[in-house]
Amino acid sequence: MYEPIRTKSVHSTVDGPNPDFPHRSREEELDIQLAGHLAALLAVTDELRAARPSTDLDKAAERLAEQVGRLRGGNAPARVSGTRRERSPAALHRRAHTLAGRALVVAASRADTAAAILAAERMDAHAAALEPRELASR
Repeated sequence: MYEPIRTKSVHSTVDGPNPDFPHRSREEELDIQLAGHLAALLAVTDELRAARPSTDLDKAAERLAEQVGRLRGGNAPARVSGTRRERSPAALHRRAHTLAGRALVVAASRADTAAAILAAERMDAHAAALEPRELASR
């Protein structure tokens, strides 16, 4: 009724995994995810800095860039300065809060204390930036 499989799997063989197929460990995958979330948070932070410069955002951007570089093996993140997408600051803070939360989850699962602390601090900062506006709109 069924035709037997005539070719070998590209993912694994009876002898073990195919050496021609790229494999990454769980830790490497988590590093990639965490670096991506932190780089996205850095991009939103840079947008906020362009809209409303502050020393807090400058320090946060510096720390985020440092963490992304560490996770990427010393490669500094690509940054675009001076661009602004004309999003409202509240929308940027909400986006940053969400990204920081994602980074916190991955950092916790990876047991990366430095990244987890940074992500939690950024979540708090963006939540605090939203509180007065969110309360005023009710």
